[in-house]
Amino acid sequence: MGLGHVRRNLLLASELLSVMPEAEVLLISGVHESGSFHLPKGADIITLPTYFKTAEGEYYPRSLGRDVQRLTSLRADIIQAAMKTFKPDIFIVDNVPRGAMSELDSVLPTLVKNGTHLVLGLRDIVDDPATVRRQWEKLNNIETIRNYFSSIWIYGDKSFYNLAQAYHFDGDTCQKISFLGYLDATRRPRQQAKPQAIVPGIRQPYALCLVGGGQDGFELATTFANATFPTGMMGVLITGSMMPVEQREELQRIAAKRHDLLVVRFVAEPLELLRQAECLVAMGGYNTTTEILSFHKRALIVPRVTPRQEQWLRASRLAEMQLVSCLHPDHLSLPILNHWLTEQSTPQNPRHVLNFNGLETFTNKVKALFQSSNAVAKTRQETLHEI
Repeated sequence: MGLGHVRRNLLLASELLSVMPEAEVLLISGVHESGSFHLPKGADIITLPTYFKTAEGEYYPRSLGRDVQRLTSLRADIIQAAMKTFKPDIFIVDNVPRGAMSELDSVLPTLVKNGTHLVLGLRDIVDDPATVRRQWEKLNNIETIRNYFSSIWIYGDKSFYNLAQAYHFDGDTCQKISFLGYLDATRRPRQQAKPQAIVPGIRQPYALCLVGGGQDGFELATTFANATFPTGMMGVLITGSMMPVEQREELQRIAAKRHDLLVVRFVAEPLELLRQAECLVAMGGYNTTTEILSFHKRALIVPRVTPRQEQWLRASRLAEMQLVSCLHPDHLSLPILNHWLTEQSTPQNPRHVLNFNGLETFTNKVKALFQSSNAVAKTRQETLHEI
């Protein structure tokens, strides 16, 4: 779930296909808008019927009635059918070993039986250690990893957050872990377009506000919409496609009374807007944060603190390293935001203190797995020939 997941996986796919153009990449997404993204040659996408995730972490169908179990079964059947025909050599699962609502329970055994190499891809921080241990035990994640997954790839820097140590993973699990480094978003194939071509009416310089999908971003969005921008600067607010309609309409009413604010629901490729923004105000999603770091932007992060502490742990630690500014949402106010917008400070360059070699490490690991798979297949063929 989440547009950031789509952007990250497209970045991985683009990098892989640039060095291995003979490869094929099939993305499976649970986001309606995933079809709006540009796909590199050699990649395609399946968009599943979607969940809506509440601020409390509960799942519901976004569109198809209220029966979440029916939706889970439907998604599992689609994934199973796709894997039966596509027959992947490598299957990478984002964040949740058993999939959302355990929808991969019937898929993982089949993939392992067919010789697929299963990888769990994790962000740098999942949550605070006590919560991770409690939730992973409840969801039986460690046993799932032990039974089905051969590798765990962490898109982060071990020196920034040693996930394996923090969560006290057992020895067998730790042996599967590799820290890849952060993914350099500047390597994403660039959409050569001026901001005005992406969002009509933009004038530079501009402050950009990002609130993820938007389902819980109204407070930050409202504060930004009422901010006083420095002379000559305007504001651009992307509400996210999952912000409730009445909240988005309220923000549009605020913008209609101003000459220096644009409110946009959805932008398929926001990286070009981020690249050219003067500064950013954002919630602390992993993908948005790593994109901000990749472009070395002055940013104020106002992270979610419920139902998980992940965003707060990351943003506060980055602030201690003087890479971003961080504000607890309980302390968010218009005067504080106005003051931050007028500051002229320049953050430290993240590349001086964090590992951004994740894309190279990723492609090298995938190439090694393909080579290993081909070697095994060749050995089997030679054995059959001898028999």
